[in-house]
Amino acid sequence: MMAPTRPSLALARWVLLAAVAARLAGADDPYRYFTWTVTYGPINPLGTTQQGILINGQFPGPRIDCVTNDNLIVNVVNNLDEPFLITWNGIKQRKNSWQDGVAGTNCPIPPGANYTYKFQAKDQIGTFTYFPSVALHRAAGGFGALNVYQRPAIPVPYPPPAGDFTLLVGDWYLAGHDQLRQTLDSGAPLPFPDALLINGMPSATLVGDQGRTYLLRVSNVGMKTSINFRIQGHALKLAEVEGTHPVQNVYDSLDVHVGQSVAFLVTLDQPAMDYAVVASTRFNPADTSPLTAVGTLHYSSATSLAPGPLPAGPPEESEWSMNQARSFRWNLTASAARPNPQGSFHYGTIQTSRTLVLASSAAVVAGQRRYAVNGVSFVVPDTPLKLLDNYNIANVIEWDSVPERPDGGAPRPGTPVVRLNLHEFVEVVFQNTENEMQSWHLDGYDFWVVGYGDNGQWTENERLNYNLVDAQARHTVQV
Repeated sequence: MMAPTRPSLALARWVLLAAVAARLAGADDPYRYFTWTVTYGPINPLGTTQQGILINGQFPGPRIDCVTNDNLIVNVVNNLDEPFLITWNGIKQRKNSWQDGVAGTNCPIPPGANYTYKFQAKDQIGTFTYFPSVALHRAAGGFGALNVYQRPAIPVPYPPPAGDFTLLVGDWYLAGHDQLRQTLDSGAPLPFPDALLINGMPSATLVGDQGRTYLLRVSNVGMKTSINFRIQGHALKLAEVEGTHPVQNVYDSLDVHVGQSVAFLVTLDQPAMDYAVVASTRFNPADTSPLTAVGTLHYSSATSLAPGPLPAGPPEESEWSMNQARSFRWNLTASAARPNPQGSFHYGTIQTSRTLVLASSAAVVAGQRRYAVNGVSFVVPDTPLKLLDNYNIANVIEWDSVPERPDGGAPRPGTPVVRLNLHEFVEVVFQNTENEMQSWHLDGYDFWVVGYGDNGQWTENERLNYNLVDAQARHTVQV
């Protein structure tokens, strides 16, 4: 609709990011009001009826189209039989973290109750999503698109497209979210998914006119797997990455990892036919074939299919994907919205105050699968962290209990909080010591991805190779 793993990656990888400060929005901008009722309902994406999570009866949920600086008021009514919570993926919650919608910051909405989110798309332009953040509800639906368009007075670094398409691509399970929870509680990892979906279906059709250029917004809304996206016979010109404008490199295909969003320009410059639109899983287990969702790019005057096989995906090795990520560069000449920490665009000249090296693990603790950072697996407290802190409730929060570097300790559950100071500029390194690609996300903030490495463990010498000039800003990075 147009609208305004056989993982071959190394055992350990690291990625460096720099966190960005934020500020509160003004109150004189337009308001948009929404009321969403969340229910269970039958869905049939793979030919078998399943119980899905619907918003106003829709799967995926309603798309929000808004404009830079709009205030969004979303009243969510939870008619499920268990608590529910929505997070706004990529929206900068400036001095507004209690609207972010993640467990530990917000209380989930009880069954039969409602909660009204109030936030602003302040100084943002781009492609974002929302999704449930508790109880593996995301595996049952409840996700959707959130597109922020620029104001007429704000130029973007490409001519206005003839239209745009929003594509929510992600893996899908025939098992319900409650069954997947039981899998994790038994100590097993999530299995390989059953299918890929595009906007909740196995395929999608995009219709355009020959000779015109369109903007495609692609978000990975899945649970587990990275995807590769490509269009038969057409080049993808990168136009936007999670709210910032990159150098407009041209690619045959693009990897999009879990939680990430990209937008690219596609010119319909081929003979008028129907061309395949392909999304496929990446880094598949050794005994598993890639999952593929195939749609159609239909030229409005087409009467036949384009000849030839489906376009092949890139090499399975993760190094190809990492090299593509390294090629993303921030467009320093773009005048539209972009990150601006501490009043400066020159992030490479700001002195960092501390370094956090965070290593992931996925051990079995007390018979359950527990994902941990530096050996500490987060346990959501009954009372949100902000209330615990505000009322000085003792013996719940474990302040600064996560080591600043991995110490090899045995995994344990806990409720750790790392304290940072206002306007502090921090160097963070993510290390992946497992054998599958991971996504790391920073709620409410962007960061600059200044380096990738594949030598196992980060050392201070890696700083010599940082990109301190035009690194890509993101809210979610693959490791």
